[in-house]
Amino acid sequence: MHRLNAWLRRHPMVVDAAWASIVLFLGLLPNSDYADSGWRLDSEILVAVLLPLLMVFRRRFPDVTVSAATGVALAQVTADIEPGGSAIAYLVFAYTGAAFGQKWTSRLALAAGLSAGPLVFWQMNPLKTTVQAGEAHTRPYNLAEAVLIMVLMSTPFILCWAWGRLTRVRRAYLTELEDRAARLERERDAQAKVAVAAERARIARELHDVVAHNVSVMIVQADGAAYVLDNSPQQAKEALGTIASTGRQALVEMRRLLGVLRTADTAEEYVPQPGVEELPELLEQVRTAGLQVDYATSGHPRELPRGVELTVYRIVQEALTNVRKHGGPDVHARVAVDFGERELAVLVEDDGRGSTDEQLAAGGADGLGHGLIGMRERVGMVSGSLDVGPRPGGGFRIRAVLPLKAAH
Repeated sequence: MHRLNAWLRRHPMVVDAAWASIVLFLGLLPNSDYADSGWRLDSEILVAVLLPLLMVFRRRFPDVTVSAATGVALAQVTADIEPGGSAIAYLVFAYTGAAFGQKWTSRLALAAGLSAGPLVFWQMNPLKTTVQAGEAHTRPYNLAEAVLIMVLMSTPFILCWAWGRLTRVRRAYLTELEDRAARLERERDAQAKVAVAAERARIARELHDVVAHNVSVMIVQADGAAYVLDNSPQQAKEALGTIASTGRQALVEMRRLLGVLRTADTAEEYVPQPGVEELPELLEQVRTAGLQVDYATSGHPRELPRGVELTVYRIVQEALTNVRKHGGPDVHARVAVDFGERELAVLVEDDGRGSTDEQLAAGGADGLGHGLIGMRERVGMVSGSLDVGPRPGGGFRIRAVLPLKAAH
């Protein structure tokens, strides 16, 4: 039944043809009142055939069929052709004009429905028959009775027109719901694509920070090991051990980052993201690579949101990597973290040779395109602010302010 219903919805002319055949049968039933009039009989047959034929195409060409049916009705009234069984088709066209036609077609169907009662009443010119003293007398209907009869005759047409109007409104409502659902689905797909792009950008920033930091440490240790290999094998051995541990740490972090691209059931295999508590380990690793770094905290340390924790760690990591790459020889750096009531301030500064205006204009972009730009994106994600530039007295200075909830 479901398949049959769906097939009939796709082929409305089949349904209309079935109803039209019933109307044709009713219209061809013999009418004994005019059996002796040949032209009337031919006209009735023509109307009985023409109206069902228009019904077949009413949904494909609603404006044309409603207009043609209105013309047939006017011709039938003008030629004084008595309505037969096919007159039920006029109710169908009243519905069709309101449900499927344009605005002018709907108005035409409404006007024809309102005029149907008066026109038929005028065509039939009925007389009221009364019986007085055993004799039958006829007299015209009075005004009230005539109006009542015309209203009753027009009521079925008005009801069919109202039904068609209701169908049209309901169909428009369903179409709007379908359009809204399709629009929401498109918006959902667009948001999913934006989320994927944002996640890829986040992974790119994470990989840049991990690779740039750890590889720079490994390069420094490798150069040092090569330099002292002949004279101090023990120091070379320690440098090689640092290279190995740094490489393993880089692999662990890269494995964690790339793990977000796998299924959710493997997410627990990867270590948590680093935060403020891991800063001493990061600074110790930097010191091992030969960079002098001082570290200080102030305020009341407390648990922070994971997004803020990771932002602080990556800012410090990226800043110290830039110090090693651009600070020059014998550079000294300082890291300070201040836990305020409503904000967290992170300061990384050095006394090296600083940065050129061209480098600042490029956003700190290095070969991978992720430098100070990545810092700004990270700070922006937590609604913070970032201030970068030359340090008074020489060197470079990075200061980030991240908003926090007030401490209880």
